[in-house]
Amino acid sequence: MEATSSVLNGLNSGVVLSLIAVLWTVVWQNLQRLQLQTLVGRHMNRHARRLAALVDPYLSVTIHEYEGGRMKRNEAFEEVKAYLSASCARDVRHLRAEGAKDADKLVLSMVDGEEVADAASDDGGGVTVWWWAASTPPPRNDGGGYYGWGGGREQENRRYYRLFFLDRHRDLVINTYLPRVRRQGRAVMVQNRQRKLFTNISTHQWSDVDGLVRSAWSHVVFEHPKTFDTLAMDPAKKKEIMDDLTMFKNGKEYYARVGKAWKRGYLLHGPPGTGKSAMIAAMANYLDYDIYDIELTSVHSNTDLRKLFIETTSKSIIVIEDIDCSLDLTGARKKKKEAADDDSNKDGAGGPPKPDMKKDTSSKVTLSGLLNFIDGLWSACGGERLIVFTTNHVEKLDPALIRRGRMDKHIEMSYCCFEAFKFLAKTYLEVDSHHLFPAVEELLSEVDMTPADVAENLTPKSLDDNADTCLAGLVKELEKAKEDKANGRNDQDEDDDAQVAEDK
Repeated sequence: MEATSSVLNGLNSGVVLSLIAVLWTVVWQNLQRLQLQTLVGRHMNRHARRLAALVDPYLSVTIHEYEGGRMKRNEAFEEVKAYLSASCARDVRHLRAEGAKDADKLVLSMVDGEEVADAASDDGGGVTVWWWAASTPPPRNDGGGYYGWGGGREQENRRYYRLFFLDRHRDLVINTYLPRVRRQGRAVMVQNRQRKLFTNISTHQWSDVDGLVRSAWSHVVFEHPKTFDTLAMDPAKKKEIMDDLTMFKNGKEYYARVGKAWKRGYLLHGPPGTGKSAMIAAMANYLDYDIYDIELTSVHSNTDLRKLFIETTSKSIIVIEDIDCSLDLTGARKKKKEAADDDSNKDGAGGPPKPDMKKDTSSKVTLSGLLNFIDGLWSACGGERLIVFTTNHVEKLDPALIRRGRMDKHIEMSYCCFEAFKFLAKTYLEVDSHHLFPAVEELLSEVDMTPADVAENLTPKSLDDNADTCLAGLVKELEKAKEDKANGRNDQDEDDDAQVAEDK
C-alpha cells in the first residue's frame, strides 16, 4: 500500500508540473505573438503615416469657440474671427453681419461652410493657407445623436475655425503666422469693439428638458451717456476715483508682481437717488469696459454663480445692485424656510413631495458662495475685472462681505453738496453764478436733497423756463424740505412708515 501511495503522489506531481509547463508555453507564445504584433503594428503605422503624407500632405489646426467644456469662450477663436473679418472676408461669398462700434458700419465674418485662402508670409514667399468655418450640433445626453431643431427654435451649435496648410510649412504657420493672426485680430477687436450690457438669465433656463446647455448671459448694446464730465460730485472726490481707476487699468504688471488677481472691488453706498447707477455707467465709459449686471435671485446655486463668473470677459465691470436686498445672506432666510416647513407639517401637509410638484426655483446662493465668487480661487480666472456692489444700507451687510480685499474701495454717494450743485447748475443751466446761489448754499447745509432731485428742479420744463425760474423753483423746494424737517417729517419717516406697512 505504501508503494502504491508513493506512485500516486509521484503521478500527481508530474501532472501538475506538466500542466504548469503547458500553461507557461501558451502564455509565452501569446506574449511573443503580442510583442511581434506590437512591433509590426508600430512599423505599419509609421509607413501608413508616411503614405498618408504622400497622398494628403496637408495638416490642420482647429480652433473652437469654447474651451473647458463650454465654460469659457476661447479668446483665440474671437481673435481669428476678427482677423478674418478684416483680412479675408472680401473673398467670401456668404457673410454674417454684426453691429460695430460705428453705428453706420457692420462687422462681417464667414458663415459655416465657407473657405478662404490667406498668405502665411509677409515677404511674398507664396506660402498659402486656407481657413474653413464650420460648426457641429451639440451632442445629445440621451445617446440619440445630435440636436438640430428643438422646441420650435434653433439650438446653439458649437462653432470652430479649421486652418489647413502643407506639412512642409508647419514651422512657419505655427511659430510665425498664427501669432501674427492673433496680434492683428486683437487690434481689429479693439477698433470694432461694441461695448455691451449683459444680464443673466435664470439658471433654470440654461438647460431645456433634454439637458442642452445654453449661454448664461444675454446682452444689449451699452449706450449710457453718463461720464465723469457730467457726474455731479465733489471735484476732489471725483478725481480720486478716476485716478484709482486709471491705476487699476494700467496695473497688470503690478498685480502680477504682488501675486494678486487682477480685479478690484468697489462698494457704492448711500441713499436712493445719490447717483450709484450713474457712477457705474461713468466708470464703464471711462475705462471702456462692458458691464455684467447680475440678478442674484435668478441664480440657483453657488455653482451657477461660479459659471456666471467664468463666462464674463476681461475688461468688464461685474455689478450686483442693492446687494442688501438681492438675497438674505445672513442665515435668516434659512430660518424662515424652516419655520415655513414646520407650519406645513403642523397642517398635515408634510411628508415626501408629490411627483407633480414644481421644481424648486428659489436661489440657494449663500454668503460663503458669494465670498468665494469675489475673492476665492475662481476669482482669478481671467483678469481686468471690477466687481461693484451697491447698497442703500451699508450697515446691513455682513462685515466679511465688504472688508478690504473684497470691496477694496468704499465710495459714499451722499446728498447734494454745494460744490455738486454748482456743477449741476453749470451743466443744466450754463450759469457759473447767480444771486440765488447763497440761498441755495445755506439751504443745502440745513436739509438733505439728492443730486437727482436737485437736477430735476434745475431741468427746464417749458420754453419759458430759464435760470431764474429754475433756481427759484429749487429754492422753493429746499424751503419746503426745511419746513418739513422742522415739523418732524422727512423722507426717512416715510421710508419707516412704508417698512412698517410692509411688515404688517
